[in-house]
Amino acid sequence: MSQDYKSTVFLPRTDFPMKAGLPSLEPEILKRWDDMDLYRRQREAGKGREKFILHDGPPYANGHLHIGHALNKILKDVINRCRQMTGKDAIYVPGWDCHGLPIEWKIEEKYRRAKKNKDDIPIVQFRRECRQFAEKWIDVQRDEFKRLGILGDWDNPYTTMTFAAEAQIVRELGKFLMNGSLVKGAKPVLWSVVEKTALAEAEVEYHDHTSTTIFVRFPVAKAAMPELEGAAIVIWTTTPWTIPGNRAIAYGGAIDYALIKVERTAEGGQAAAGQTLVVAESLLADMAAAAGITEYGVVHRCKGDDLAGTVCRHPLHGNGYDFEVPVLAADFVDTDTGTGFVHIAPGHGADDWELATRHGLPAPETVDGDGRFLDEVPLFSGLHVFKADEPVVTALRQAGALLASGRLTHSYPHSWRSKAPLIFRNTPQWFISMDKTGLRRTALEAVDKIRFFPPSGKKRLRGMVESRPDWCVSRQRAWGVPITVFVDNKSGQPLRDPKVLERIVEAVEAEGVDAWFTSDPSRFLGPEHAAGDFVQVMDILDVWFDSGATHSFVLEPRPDLEWPAALYLEGTDQHRGWFQSSLLESCGTRGQAPYRAVLTHGFVMAEDGQKMSKSLGNVVSPQEVIGKYGADILRLWVVGSDYSEDLRIGPDILKQQSDIYRRLRNTLRFLLGNLNGFDESERLGESEMPELERWVLHRLWELDRLLRRACGDLQFHPLFTELHNFCAADLSAFYFDIRKDSLYCGRADSPTRRAARTVLDRLFDHLSAWLAPFICFTAEETWLARNPGAGESIHLRQFPEVPEDWRDDVLAGKWLLIRDVRKVVTGALELARADKKIRSSLQAAPVVFADSRYHEVLKGVDWPEICIASGVEVKAFDKHCADNNADLFSLPQEVPGVAVEVRLAEGEKCQRCWKILDDVGGDSDYPEVCGRCAGAVRHLMAAAK
Repeated sequence: MSQDYKSTVFLPRTDFPMKAGLPSLEPEILKRWDDMDLYRRQREAGKGREKFILHDGPPYANGHLHIGHALNKILKDVINRCRQMTGKDAIYVPGWDCHGLPIEWKIEEKYRRAKKNKDDIPIVQFRRECRQFAEKWIDVQRDEFKRLGILGDWDNPYTTMTFAAEAQIVRELGKFLMNGSLVKGAKPVLWSVVEKTALAEAEVEYHDHTSTTIFVRFPVAKAAMPELEGAAIVIWTTTPWTIPGNRAIAYGGAIDYALIKVERTAEGGQAAAGQTLVVAESLLADMAAAAGITEYGVVHRCKGDDLAGTVCRHPLHGNGYDFEVPVLAADFVDTDTGTGFVHIAPGHGADDWELATRHGLPAPETVDGDGRFLDEVPLFSGLHVFKADEPVVTALRQAGALLASGRLTHSYPHSWRSKAPLIFRNTPQWFISMDKTGLRRTALEAVDKIRFFPPSGKKRLRGMVESRPDWCVSRQRAWGVPITVFVDNKSGQPLRDPKVLERIVEAVEAEGVDAWFTSDPSRFLGPEHAAGDFVQVMDILDVWFDSGATHSFVLEPRPDLEWPAALYLEGTDQHRGWFQSSLLESCGTRGQAPYRAVLTHGFVMAEDGQKMSKSLGNVVSPQEVIGKYGADILRLWVVGSDYSEDLRIGPDILKQQSDIYRRLRNTLRFLLGNLNGFDESERLGESEMPELERWVLHRLWELDRLLRRACGDLQFHPLFTELHNFCAADLSAFYFDIRKDSLYCGRADSPTRRAARTVLDRLFDHLSAWLAPFICFTAEETWLARNPGAGESIHLRQFPEVPEDWRDDVLAGKWLLIRDVRKVVTGALELARADKKIRSSLQAAPVVFADSRYHEVLKGVDWPEICIASGVEVKAFDKHCADNNADLFSLPQEVPGVAVEVRLAEGEKCQRCWKILDDVGGDSDYPEVCGRCAGAVRHLMAAAK
């Protein structure tokens, strides 16, 4: 009767399940972390180490997290965990941005539904509702961030609406007031006629918009040269409604212009024969085609500089626009489109305003906050600018000034909140000057000292600082920190009194900034100033100033943090947002940047590269992904992607990440199963190990170097790709595959099995730690499977130190060749299995023919073990092999000089290890097994007695 040898085989044994069940497992691990206060335990473990401070750019507290939030916070968490495990104390304080238009808009919507006017509600009541709205969403988002596995000081986050934060924001603004940087002026700013407020560039989105285009004649009133007498300069614009605000025309000094005489026009054309027009010569044909001019002659050519001193009449002259329109040189004029001339409306454009100011021209206010022309605007008073294009076109046609009109779809600024198109509007606003106190120069010097990930971020931020206008910091809203300034009635200048500032700060610290709205001005002005002599400013401060000042009320006052931060990390749009506002605020008050490094990541797109949209049905929410797959799958997606570019996500990509996760999990499960019962007495020294185990240790050395380089360079996707390949190819498909026989069937105390188990223990120690920053839940589950103590956590460990003597480049080169030979053998065996010559590789005893380059490699190698065959014969690859190579399997392009013939193994099948060997039956006590297995069973039986 044959014996059942199954009980004598060391099969893997572990409670670590094959299927993770992450959606249900992860909340249990989160509760464990809360119960043990893991974040505090990390701080205790890190005490005395060098600090690493990644300052959290505050998300806005209004709604559930979207996939961009998940990308951002996971990337931050991965970096913090890596820094902690490389021996730093990575302290992370999350925060929220709470003031501003999005929340105010939500509360306004509630009033609009109730048919109430926000302006009829007491401002303190309105602000209280805004605060409650923010508090509600902070609680929701906190739980959603924690569910992603984000570790931080969630019990002590920062918000921009605490009284202490508001007081510090007031104090920071006061510094700009005191040094003269904060000034009031009337400048064109991007204005939302829907929200009735100025917007910062960071609050603007660009979308396609269809505009009316017009070519307009400006008759020359005073000619700088005789040829211009009786001529008209032609302008082109996409904003006809700005024509009432025109006060000048700009030309390019180096541009070549042509004066043409119209000879013939198409039927219905607006131009008339005999007219003389001035246009950039390179745009002449386009203008003529648009205006229906079929024949014309060039009567004169000149450079733009020749036009200096020319004055035109407004095209609506005689209808209330009876003023001179000077023709001025400007470096922003180009010949890409239009006519080579730019119509200048100083109240409706930054370039326009600066050119007009330089020449002493007025910047008229023509439009009110609702977007309607003021009463004093001739012809168009009370008309909304978005409905004014056709009336303006009609008036120009009637005045004989219109040459052509058309339609153009182009990129146009819109409000990020209401999605409505914006206008440039000249309004009195508060600005922080970029140049008055050298802020621009200081900021540019600071940029040169910052490290950027990726490096291209430096050029982008620098370019934005170089070209940006003064910072408009005032908003005509209600929910935010007010511009706590008093203006002298007589001089119109802001009051710069440190005592007044300190009284305001003290009141805000005690009561919040509501004190500014509820207190009598005399409370702040004190006995030194009469309240009747000053106007109290009620504008709200730009929320980008709030978030730009977070370094001053988070990094500086908290003893557990430090200033400047090691890293700011946000999306690439924050070059014009938080990175820039923080840079300017800090440079204006401290003379340097509040961060040493900046990392930017791309946006998240749908799987096909399109922008996510509810209408397209391609929105991926992190909550849905977590509910179906688990947070670790999202975390895998983040670290497996190149964050420096736009990322893609969708069903197929998530399935790919799940497949990668399954392979990683199988690797960890194999380690746990085969380390069951591992004891220190089994451990074998590296010098006693076979070459194969020493090769694995060398690979660990290589990966350790790659890991530490990735942590320093903040580039994780190449590392993760290598880790995944190591688990899938080096371990599962190679090392584990080879060593299963020794692990399952070898004698318990055999050197090979002991070496393998020692290396498996090393692999567990390293892989569980290396994966911990990435798949934090699974790494914890893995660690607890062997270390189940109540206070245990993989996240209290550091990355293990890898001994330098594990490195063996010569051995690595040798095993690279061995794997090449094995690739040919396994290819031959797979083909034989497909042809049904064999059912298993153990039925084969292949013959390997190899040329001279492999002779040294082939020596001393247990080829049956390496190839998982019952036998392997090695022969020289000679001329006979080359001539008969068609009968052999080879991979000549990949592994030249190696060929394999598959032969059947001779002997009997061992009932324990399933190899076919000629020594099966040689042991009378165990006649059904091979000699190796007989010895293993005898040793096992003796140990059991």
